[in-house]
Amino acid sequence: MCVSLSDKRPKRKKQIICARQAWEVSPLLSITIENLTFSYPDCSSPALHEINLTMEAGEFIVITGATGAGKSTLLRSINGVIPHFQPGTLQGNVWLDGATPSGRVPVARVSAPQLARFIGSVFDDPEGQIVSPIVEEEIAFGLENTGVDPAQMDGRIAKALADCGISHLRHRATSSLSGGQKQRVAIAAALALAPKILVLDEPTSELDPDGTEAVLNVLSELNKNHGITIIIAEQKVTLLAPLCDRLVLLEKGRIALQGPPRQVFLHPHIFAKLGVELPAPARLAHALVQEGVLPPFDSPDAPPIPLTVEEAFTLSRQLL
Repeated sequence: MCVSLSDKRPKRKKQIICARQAWEVSPLLSITIENLTFSYPDCSSPALHEINLTMEAGEFIVITGATGAGKSTLLRSINGVIPHFQPGTLQGNVWLDGATPSGRVPVARVSAPQLARFIGSVFDDPEGQIVSPIVEEEIAFGLENTGVDPAQMDGRIAKALADCGISHLRHRATSSLSGGQKQRVAIAAALALAPKILVLDEPTSELDPDGTEAVLNVLSELNKNHGITIIIAEQKVTLLAPLCDRLVLLEKGRIALQGPPRQVFLHPHIFAKLGVELPAPARLAHALVQEGVLPPFDSPDAPPIPLTVEEAFTLSRQLL
């Protein structure tokens, strides 16, 4: 059944699972998206159409696509901005698997404060996300607003800052930080709530190369060393391909292609069709196939398609 979230007619009140309810969160919290379609108000076509996707615990997933492909809308559906704050017409479900003793619950039935404990969110502009004058106060802000025991706060703040490599910034003014430092503070603020999943919407779009590298290194460490599921919408596929388990390419609100990076890069024509740049190492490999220097990648003796410049260099040297 299609539900219009902007409909003003009286409705039977839905049960919302609140932050005070007892939860037994599985260490293996995953997300299942079933037949998800969403349209913004006054839009003639849906921003998302029939999305079906499973995101396993501990995965590092990159969502990419051209501008307007639906990347941000998909993330908002995962972290609960849709339907809790964004009006529109929603069909289908986003499930949190392992979030309750019964096993799963729809995101639409979980209150925003409780969702923040499961799913941390970081946006593209740290300036718009940071609200406190001092770094320590910024990390504490979310803890206070979600009712975390004050006795736990100091330890949580220290751990979140350490996990992001910015313990030395604890007492700094947020206005004095670089863009990369501010984005890591925003990540630390989300981590202080101990989420199992971190959702990031183009977190490096406003950063220089050094800031971008620092933020992506933090995300990689959080995924590898702490098992946090990373779901990131980004255009910088070249930098993220060596870090992620799966790439999801969107086209006009639909999934056009998904899979491990080496598998996805076997389809350069889809990248070209979507207007998404294929990383240079993969482009080089396909050029070598076209010139007859390498066998086709679907042949048994074909080498794996390179993800990094180093892998492409090694492949090139082997051909000399």
